[in-house]
Amino acid sequence: MKQSYLNLVGLAFRAGKCSLGEETILKDIRSKQLKLLIIAEDAAPNTIKKFTDKCTFYDIPFVIGDNRDTLSQAIGKEGRVAVGVKDSGFAKKIVSMVEQTNRG
Repeated sequence: MKQSYLNLVGLAFRAGKCSLGEETILKDIRSKQLKLLIIAEDAAPNTIKKFTDKCTFYDIPFVIGDNRDTLSQAIGKEGRVAVGVKDSGFAKKIVSMVEQTNRG
């Protein structure tokens, strides 16, 4: 699950199509503005549960991505455990890349 999808996450962030920070992400989930949530695999179990429960309830797709350092590096911000993608085009492509990597 390496570079390809992370490059796209970085591009989406630079295009202003991402949400960062727990409160902002939860607000965007509730308002259904998020099209995809990427959660770091090494996030705290309570954090993962909170995000996945919210996404499931509001029918927002989510993926468990790389660790927090790799995810943070992709967007150029430190210590990020989740990145919300607001653009459906970016979201669909990222999901297909992650699924393809998991298969292969």
